[in-house]
Amino acid sequence: MNTPVTDTTLCFATATELLEGYRRRDYKPSEVLADHFAQIERTNPATGLGVNALTEEMRETSTSAALAADEAYVRGGSLPPLLGVPLVTKEKHAIAGLAVTQGLGNERAQFPTANQPIVQRVLDAGVLLHARTTTPEFSCASVTHSKQWGVTRNPWNLAAGPGGSSGGAGAALAAGMSTLATASDIGGSTRIPAGFNGMVGYKAPYGRVPGAAPLSADWYRSDGPMARSVSDVALLQSVMAGRHPSDHSSWGEHGADYLSHVQAGTPQSLRGVRIAYSPTLGDFPVAASIRANTEALVARLAEQGAIVEVVEPRWDTEQILDTIFSHFGTIMGRALLQQVDGNLEELSAYAQLYVAQAAEAAGSGTIVDSLTKDIAIQQELARIMEGCDVLLTPTQGAEMLPADGNFVEGITLEGRHFDNYMAAHMTMPFNIANRCPVMAMPTGLSSVGVPTSVQIVGHPFGEATVFKVSAAVEALTDQLGRPAGC
Repeated sequence: MNTPVTDTTLCFATATELLEGYRRRDYKPSEVLADHFAQIERTNPATGLGVNALTEEMRETSTSAALAADEAYVRGGSLPPLLGVPLVTKEKHAIAGLAVTQGLGNERAQFPTANQPIVQRVLDAGVLLHARTTTPEFSCASVTHSKQWGVTRNPWNLAAGPGGSSGGAGAALAAGMSTLATASDIGGSTRIPAGFNGMVGYKAPYGRVPGAAPLSADWYRSDGPMARSVSDVALLQSVMAGRHPSDHSSWGEHGADYLSHVQAGTPQSLRGVRIAYSPTLGDFPVAASIRANTEALVARLAEQGAIVEVVEPRWDTEQILDTIFSHFGTIMGRALLQQVDGNLEELSAYAQLYVAQAAEAAGSGTIVDSLTKDIAIQQELARIMEGCDVLLTPTQGAEMLPADGNFVEGITLEGRHFDNYMAAHMTMPFNIANRCPVMAMPTGLSSVGVPTSVQIVGHPFGEATVFKVSAAVEALTDQLGRPAGC
């Protein structure tokens, strides 16, 4: 591939393509990084497209690392697996010496003395860590705006939000500001922005990717990779996953070969695969364009010989919201309140709403009641997946959420009103059942020009099957290209 480095094509290349190009000497890491910074100038600032996906750039350190990578490719020999690939980190993923504010303002900044495990692992793998990405306050929303960083917008439709809480990661990837990104997921925060931005996002089983204390002990949590392809997600997951001594919930081999599962996932490999298909995942409201794109994919899977069975769990959207907010009230809502020393007026309206709804849910029962609700969802999920290899369902039911939305009045979806706007997303059951691996991947565009997405859900700890089926699904899905203006 002899693409001129002045062409923004390189900004939309996959990590797999970049690594092949480096080995062939088609271009250098320093040239690719410079092209990414030029793309940031075109798309991120208010004077450009105005996506606003980054909290800060790290030009000096990443440029130095890129020049060292140039020399390493000339020398050859054994090289780190992601050497020279641009990557952005979610702001909450701690980097030694840099402020972590989580959008709560500089007066709330913490200055870690060590890199978070996944940050250290990606650096050891040779990535060019060149920027950090925006989040909503305390990563508690599925829109991405804050008093500190302003509004992050979806490159596909600037009136739309990029999802959250890893919204900056999804928007940065979609706009060509980076090749890879770190993300996290406690209610859909990797999969929602992956879905709204046309990216691939992976929520690993709980503990597969080490987290940072104390919230690493939260069994709804999962840090993970976001990228443009299933292969790239596999490369990044191999680097990030595995037991780490700082997180006693972490498990499994570090450096495991996820890519071999992807390589086994061809359309032909779908023959005989049993897929449970849930169009509404109970009774979530699903827009017509999302239904249509999902149905078209399901038809292609059946044409390849997959055995598709339509299923619907015996829960409703309100039960899912009640269950997850009972948990949030016990942990996340209180953690956020502690972060601001009880000063709710410091928070944006959506964060105040989050705390209030979490507190209300927590006040209605005990931790045992919360666990009982979790178990009911987990058992129902096991029932509908029995005898099937994976479950397929949309990632979100809404075509978009407004970029600057606070949703203090709730949300109306497909003619139904909900007090909590999280009803727009179909991700939460798989944090309640957080031992299940889940891949979110694009299926097309909605009627408002924002990408649509499905989730490929595996049985507990069944990562190999999810990567294999996801790769086959990707091969059957039309590529979205890039957003207009990018």
